[in-house]
Amino acid sequence: MTRRATPPFRADHVGSLLRPAGLLAARDDFAAGRIDAAGLAAVEDAAIRDAVALQEGVGLRSATDGEFRREQWHADFLYAIGGIERGALGAPLPVYTKDGQISWTPNVTEVTGKVHLEAPIFGDHFTFLRETVTTAVPKITVPSPSMAHFRVDLSKSPYTDYDRFRADVAAAYAAEVAALYELGCRYLQFDDTIFAFLNDPAWRANASATGLDPDRQHRINLEVINTALAAKPADMAVTIHMCRGNYRSAWFSSGGYDFVAEEVFGGLTVDGLFLEYDDERSGTFEPLRFVPDDQVVVLGIMTTKTPELESKDTLKRRIDEAAAYVDLDRLCISGQCGFASTVEGNALTVDQERAKLELLVETAAEVWG
Repeated sequence: MTRRATPPFRADHVGSLLRPAGLLAARDDFAAGRIDAAGLAAVEDAAIRDAVALQEGVGLRSATDGEFRREQWHADFLYAIGGIERGALGAPLPVYTKDGQISWTPNVTEVTGKVHLEAPIFGDHFTFLRETVTTAVPKITVPSPSMAHFRVDLSKSPYTDYDRFRADVAAAYAAEVAALYELGCRYLQFDDTIFAFLNDPAWRANASATGLDPDRQHRINLEVINTALAAKPADMAVTIHMCRGNYRSAWFSSGGYDFVAEEVFGGLTVDGLFLEYDDERSGTFEPLRFVPDDQVVVLGIMTTKTPELESKDTLKRRIDEAAAYVDLDRLCISGQCGFASTVEGNALTVDQERAKLELLVETAAEVWG
């Protein structure tokens, strides 16, 4: 086995990192009017420099900005798309923990105009990251197109059909991909929860009750993503991360990838799949048999939800189990998700986060060299 020259890398990282206390305080100060946007940006800049140093210091070959300029992994991007706006708070959603259940209340996504990209949304984010890294490949993460068109009410929009709306979503994403490439981005990740959610029978039943067709939704999402990436340059690595939700160490759904795997794993025109596989909620590795030979699988076998370190032997055994379905040379490892999909973050400290990332790098080195 050899080191990979292009992303994804043997030890990789999904994206978000725990926000330091100073950054959280600065966000509060900004919300209260005690500092202006420039003051907040200065704190963000410093925190991102530290985050990049942390990632490079543990030996990761790619680095993100920790998503430090965002409130949530998806909302900051989605509501910057022309024609899409943040609506009022919707109904609370159940979120599950090892001890019971909490809730999270999302905003309603409103479509008020024709969907379009006015300017690169994360262009400034990527440019700062590109100028900050020293040894690592700069990696930017964006919410999947699925998150922009899933369960959206078009009654207040200029659209009369969902096909036209979804086509415009795909075009807006294609424009963002092209703009990021022109800025030098060669490692882009789409983050998607819907593919994984569709494998949960309870979640599928709820979706059906709201008027969605859970038997077709994964095909719709697949088509929009592939359309958005149709013009992707060959030297830009694009991966897609699928998980079951990640909010304050809790999750939204359970179930393996069996329902969507054949069509989704075999049909996505991406370079790699980041797949959540940190516990029994993720099912077995058997769906990996549908992964085509030209894709890399990044096994999310280390949890970011709890501080306890997995043993290297456990991680290696999981890699061996997956290698029964995907050749070992096309496997990599990561956390099952980021450490802080929202500003609150998971129940770890920064030191525990660092230890987790070090474990990934050390394990990958022992397995692949």
